[in-house]
Amino acid sequence: MGKALVIEHDETSPVAGVGERLVEHGFELHLFRVLDDPSSPVCVKEFPDPTGHDVVVVLGSQWSVWDSGPIKSWIDREIDLVRNAHRDGIPVLGLCFGGQVLAAALGGEVTRAERPEIGWHKIDSDLPEIVSTGPWFEWHHDRFTVPDGATEIARSEVSSQVFRIGESVGIQFHPEVTADIVASWTLEGREELEDLGIDPASLISESVGHQVESRRRADRLVDWFLH
Repeated sequence: MGKALVIEHDETSPVAGVGERLVEHGFELHLFRVLDDPSSPVCVKEFPDPTGHDVVVVLGSQWSVWDSGPIKSWIDREIDLVRNAHRDGIPVLGLCFGGQVLAAALGGEVTRAERPEIGWHKIDSDLPEIVSTGPWFEWHHDRFTVPDGATEIARSEVSSQVFRIGESVGIQFHPEVTADIVASWTLEGREELEDLGIDPASLISESVGHQVESRRRADRLVDWFLH
């Protein structure tokens, strides 16, 4: 049985479907939650050593890699963990904020995007049979550049969406998401959605409709990452 170190930033962004697929492949999930209280971004806990794990999964977050002030107590330590894991041959799968962390750890740049991507979006993929064109669920305001030596697999008009470097993969969208997770995010982000003209109820309904197929697409993505 393999061991997967899962870096969860708070309770609102669980590993969900991606974690379930890892378990189906025989992985034991070792969860490290950075923030016990998502209203306070301070973390004084020691980050785990990735040594002895077979993969590292880094999840999403409401915070920004480029705006490090609020998360200065832990973001550099997380970036170091990811950099060291990749250097030591432990594959890293970064999802949304986690993809930005992977990019930053390996020399890419994370910046504010020209506009947010929120909702179900199609992407342009060079490997559509593996990394589907979607639609995939997005909720981000930032973007990353692809590190030197990495291959960009997919992109949108707003941001790079998927890159691979060695055995590590950075992803801007949320393959792990479920309709229940989207529903919880719409509660937290209702004001933002309304400001953008996005109806929360419609977003939840759309997520229910996409749930089965998006899980199949996510399973293929995880399989590709592993193999």
